[in-house]
Amino acid sequence: MELLQPDPSGIQRAVELLRRGELVAFPTETVYGLGANANDDQAIGRIFAAKGRPANHPLIVHLPAADTMRAWARAIPDAAWRLADVYWPGPLTLVLNKAADVSNRITGGQDTVGLRVPAHPVAQQLLQTFGAALAAPSANRFGRISPTTAAHVLDEFAVENRVLAVLDGGACSVGLESTIIDLSDKQPRLLRPGMIDLTEIEQLLGEKVARPAIGDGPAAPGRLPSHYAPTTPLAVMSGDAIAAMLTQARPGIVVLARQAPVADIGAHHWVIMPNDPEAYAFRLYAELRRLDQMHLNQILVEQPLQSLEWEAINNRLERAATPVQH
Repeated sequence: MELLQPDPSGIQRAVELLRRGELVAFPTETVYGLGANANDDQAIGRIFAAKGRPANHPLIVHLPAADTMRAWARAIPDAAWRLADVYWPGPLTLVLNKAADVSNRITGGQDTVGLRVPAHPVAQQLLQTFGAALAAPSANRFGRISPTTAAHVLDEFAVENRVLAVLDGGACSVGLESTIIDLSDKQPRLLRPGMIDLTEIEQLLGEKVARPAIGDGPAAPGRLPSHYAPTTPLAVMSGDAIAAMLTQARPGIVVLARQAPVADIGAHHWVIMPNDPEAYAFRLYAELRRLDQMHLNQILVEQPLQSLEWEAINNRLERAATPVQH
């Protein structure tokens, strides 16, 4: 896999590969995306093969600018333009009724499509130079921890030839996937929380955003019960529950905590995470990947606060702790 620098020659090399129908990973402000020409069904198929992604799991289309939304969606509501005007470029995905010629491979066979304009300058430069949209889920194996650095992408795909290059844009500034708002029906619906304040979205729209249960509303990335998961078993629990478990002196445990350990608790590894949700989100996936590589017996995560500011973080941790159903 080629590691490309985000300079004109690196961008041009990425564009050449994309125009040939190849896969190129690139940074966004949320996580690294696994990009393919959104107008090339064969290239889109390569995304599913590389990730091991189910064919009915839709992809998000990354646009070079908000006005190109017209080529991908029909009957676009005024709410979509209002949200795009405030949050694009940025970590917001809008689910809209798809245009007639949008590939069913992108939508997972649904009549809706997810769209966003990423804010990362490298993603912006890549899209502008490519001159068209890119389909891009997170650049990792399906269901695993999303990558927030180019090194994470290399760890995922370096042993294969399915992903030919990754543009190195440094660490992603947000660190969690985008907020997904469904505007395909009468009432807006939150399909996946992100680091955008939902109350701001509701104030902008002038109405409440519904929170459908899993299985209700369109399928969207990150809605499966098990997702974002390390290979090491992970559990989320209170600080007191962690303390009680560690008094049993079980070996091979690592703790992601919000405070320093009690003196008489002998965890093998203890990582203190930030108390600010934005800083916590920025570090979360990188820490989970680092700890997963230690091949320990269990990762214990101290339960973050149960508040709106921490909703996206709690959402990701809940899914990371849910075993895959076979």
